[in-house]
Amino acid sequence: MNALVEVVDLTYRYPDGTPALAGVSFSVEEGDRVAILGPIGAGKSTLLLHLNGLLLPQAGRVIVAGIEVTRQTCKEVRKSVGLVFQDPDDQLFLPTLLEDVSFGPLNEGRSAAEAQRQAQAVLGDLGLAGNEGRAAHHLSGGQKRLAALATVLVSRPRVLVLDEPTGNLDAEGRAKVAQLLRHRQETLVVATHDLEVARAVCGRCLVLDRGRVVASGSASEMLADAALLERHRLHVPLEDGTQPDVTGSRIHGF
Repeated sequence: MNALVEVVDLTYRYPDGTPALAGVSFSVEEGDRVAILGPIGAGKSTLLLHLNGLLLPQAGRVIVAGIEVTRQTCKEVRKSVGLVFQDPDDQLFLPTLLEDVSFGPLNEGRSAAEAQRQAQAVLGDLGLAGNEGRAAHHLSGGQKRLAALATVLVSRPRVLVLDEPTGNLDAEGRAKVAQLLRHRQETLVVATHDLEVARAVCGRCLVLDRGRVVASGSASEMLADAALLERHRLHVPLEDGTQPDVTGSRIHGF
């Protein structure tokens, strides 16, 4: 069986010559839920941008649903891969939430009425019904996260790619996003520093550091390996100076 997403020896340098990815290889099967873990500057966001062609490989290959990601195939690949950016403000740019979420279906050739119907259905599924006429900057941080997710889900991607989906959220917001992701049917690739959410949502983890995959395995094994996490600056102290229990979860309801 061919992998739904296959990354082979992917290499990328930033315009100033700084290496970002150095021979990254991994695959994602249909239905997988994969967490990409790593410290700041590990290359996680750069990797995600390659999965739908916002960045193109300088060496190596990215293949999605049997299609190699190139300048010529980006539009087709993006029908399969929905990318939710780390900052919701990068995804929400129209005057109202309904317009933001309708934008994708309109781009796909849907009529205005059908695009709005699809947008309203997704907003309802995410608990955002009643906010259709609001501007993004009037939403709470948690609502913005869900709204950004809605702009991608409305196009029904096979692969849902999320960059730090619980960033800057409180415990309640993190729990809501994680609970939502646990019940999604799409294949998931999630870059996160949030080890608890990685454990709650994903079955597999990859650790990326200095642009290389340095470890991979089941989430239960990886997140129980305190030495591995500390070695790659993932075992972050709590405010009281103690270490979090990454083998369990402190988020209520997980």
